[in-house]
Amino acid sequence: MNQKLHIISFNVPYPPDYGGVIDVYYKIKALKEIGIKVHLHCYEYGRPAAEQLNVLCESVNYYHREHSFRDFSSFKPYIVKTRRAKSLLKNLEEVNAPILFEGLHTCYHLDSPSLEHRNKLVRMHNIEADYYRGLGQSEQNMLRRFYFYTESVKLKFFEKILRKANHILPISSIDFKTLSSRYKQVTFLPAFHPNEVCINKSGRGNFLLYHGNLSVSENIQASAWLISKVFSKVNYQCIIAGANPSPTIKKLVEPHSHIQLIENPTEAKLNELLANAQVNVLPTFQQTGTKLKLLNALFRGRYVLVNKAMVEESGLEGLCIVKEKSEEMVETIHLLMENDFTQEESVRRISILEENFSNKNNAVKLVQLLDSPAE
Repeated sequence: MNQKLHIISFNVPYPPDYGGVIDVYYKIKALKEIGIKVHLHCYEYGRPAAEQLNVLCESVNYYHREHSFRDFSSFKPYIVKTRRAKSLLKNLEEVNAPILFEGLHTCYHLDSPSLEHRNKLVRMHNIEADYYRGLGQSEQNMLRRFYFYTESVKLKFFEKILRKANHILPISSIDFKTLSSRYKQVTFLPAFHPNEVCINKSGRGNFLLYHGNLSVSENIQASAWLISKVFSKVNYQCIIAGANPSPTIKKLVEPHSHIQLIENPTEAKLNELLANAQVNVLPTFQQTGTKLKLLNALFRGRYVLVNKAMVEESGLEGLCIVKEKSEEMVETIHLLMENDFTQEESVRRISILEENFSNKNNAVKLVQLLDSPAE
């Protein structure tokens, strides 16, 4: 078994408090637990160095993103061009080990001649061109919308660098199908996450919950729709919880006394909310990647109400209540608020979640790919 691995992270993966870094952090943790020595390389992006990472990793290196106005006019995507540190390449060369690139963001050196004979793996958190196009569609600011659309075009062309990877590891089955039609050596590797076992409470809660990073346009769009089309139409207590809520969300919540906004909840507070809510309501309008908040809700919460885009081809459809129209969601909420969540339902979740979304099982699967010879 290959005992060493470089991981290049697009951001500092601690604290594990939003989508992509959750997958990175719990992947490192699971690898540590089965004996892999991780050499972690982090690009700093609004988050400081984290002492906790030194406990899990053999070494941790930090790199600044190299910004300049010229980067916006480059043919390379901005999220890639600004992660081009030469010192990273030097550090990769010094320790002979496989390399896991976390997302296209970190693939600037993927085709470097000095790494030609390494086993190189790329984790695909999304089909980035599609994800950025979706961000553009939901963005109101015209300048940011222009950036998202142009970045999407650049990412579409840059994605061809994946031909230099020995293994491509999509996080969702729908992305697996897309990437398998374009490239060889594509392996579905489900998301790593904070949950080891299902801890769903039986019985009945008395509020509805939506959670997510509330500064991201995708979640702003989803929560704004939820407030205006669903939560405002019911008389139950509704909670929206998440990091850095945008002014849009604050303004929409203000007129409704039964809708509460909880800003920047701690991990413990969020887990408490997930566990005690009667219904976790999680619509999305971007069918990209695996939504880690959905896994959290299923592992820790009671009923989970979603739309099709949240669960399609995720393998989790049977564990959720799926409704498309806001009127259907309102009607379903009235029914669910009168029903106890049963132990039988929790057992059904365990049989699917603890097998297919086990961090240990998926870490072993990843290690098997590390031992595959580089082509």
